Amino acid sequence: MTKIRTRFAPSPTGKMHVGNLRTALYAYLIAKHEGGEFILRIEDTDRERQVDGAVDIIYRTMEKTGLIHDEGPDKDGGCGPYVQSERHKAGMYLGYAKQLIEKGEAYYCFCDEKRLEKLKSSVGDEEIFVYDKHCLGLSKAEVEANLKSGMPYVIRQNNPNTGTTTFHDEIYGDITVDNKELDDMVLIKSDGYPTYNFANVVDDHLMGITHIVRGNEYLSSSPKYNRLYEAFGWEIPVYIHCPTITNEEHKKLSKRSGHASFEDLIEQGFSAEAIVNFVALLGWSPEDNQEIFSMQGLIKAFDYRHISKSPAVFDMVKLRWMNGEYLKAMDEERFFAMAEPYINEVIKKPLNREKIAAMVKTRIEVLTEIASHIDFFEKLPEYDISMYIHKKMKTDAASSLKVLEETFVLLKEMDDYTNDSLYSRLREYAESNNYKIGFIMWPLRTALSGRLMTPAGATEIMEILGKEESLERIKIGIGKLKTA
Repeated sequence: MTKIRTRFAPSPTGKMHVGNLRTALYAYLIAKHEGGEFILRIEDTDRERQVDGAVDIIYRTMEKTGLIHDEGPDKDGGCGPYVQSERHKAGMYLGYAKQLIEKGEAYYCFCDEKRLEKLKSSVGDEEIFVYDKHCLGLSKAEVEANLKSGMPYVIRQNNPNTGTTTFHDEIYGDITVDNKELDDMVLIKSDGYPTYNFANVVDDHLMGITHIVRGNEYLSSSPKYNRLYEAFGWEIPVYIHCPTITNEEHKKLSKRSGHASFEDLIEQGFSAEAIVNFVALLGWSPEDNQEIFSMQGLIKAFDYRHISKSPAVFDMVKLRWMNGEYLKAMDEERFFAMAEPYINEVIKKPLNREKIAAMVKTRIEVLTEIASHIDFFEKLPEYDISMYIHKKMKTDAASSLKVLEETFVLLKEMDDYTNDSLYSRLREYAESNNYKIGFIMWPLRTALSGRLMTPAGATEIMEILGKEESLERIKIGIGKLKTA
């Protein structure tokens, strides 16, 4: 049985789009589910679209998501990715294109931009270009003369313009295309570089790729790819085309949407593991409808036959929920490492950041929410004394003033400002005065935080703030209530 080999072949044109990440993930899972191999290939032959730093973004994204490739021509003996431009230097792609010319499956095209411009037409708002095979009619002598004179050229695929072509996709089944739709696509550009489409086919064959995963926007190009395979006498790989990803309004996910790339989502406070888990479910669902997966769990469960034809909706509410579940389940050390930069943006004082992180761990869905939960630690905000009134706790301004004044005295006498010690002393005070614990904790927490909602109770807040700052804030609360 042939070992399954898949690949991810991104172009370095910017941030990693969610659709590209899904392609990489599905290709990885298909290979690993069957004990196969996953290849990374950087397709950088389109020099005009290449963005500086984009290759590093690809490497970084693959590493953060755990999509580690299995082989490559790393000079240090490791698994560096294949890079198409480096393979081009050996003239390999041009050699294969010339083989097709010999077989009549491709031809030299010398048409200049002015002539090609005349072949364009408009259908509604869309511009259509179909090459008219003009240069296919050139004699061998004319072609040789043009080449000898140094006339610029491209090499085009020679596709039929009559009849139909049928191909099979694992998700969409058999698809038949009218050959009139198969334009004679360029294989080698005028700069000598192969086009994405041509280099893709050649590299996939040479690397023994058995299964090709890509978005369904490539469905219409598949017959052209298949004709190349057939022209060379190569085996056609298994095609797996994935459904479109839309936003909540069922419009195609745009790079301008703010959550269309992996890096956008990381910047918005999502964890890489949650993003991978969520992306896996954009078009695929397990038999048991499980939603939370580890990478190993995904590898075990993933069956590409369960990929849907229907568009997948990028549900931000679901992603936020899923991310919150990942944060809750994360060990304290790992969570702190992720949370600390967000804490440091808000907290400049020498406060216990580990304990602050532990307070918010189960209260947030994304890391960027941390700031709004903890900013009162750095500075007591302005607040209205109406916050001291709580019907359930049966507190009002007068009772709160009494509690703050009395607890101020006993808290001033204490030196042990650990949570347990503070809570024990305040509970004694409550019991001796026949108060419910909430009756005293509500005004204390209000004075300490100036917030209706906090990530922890009064004694936990005091432990973080320390004795001096805690007493100072209670004193401010007393002043507010006295002057009301």
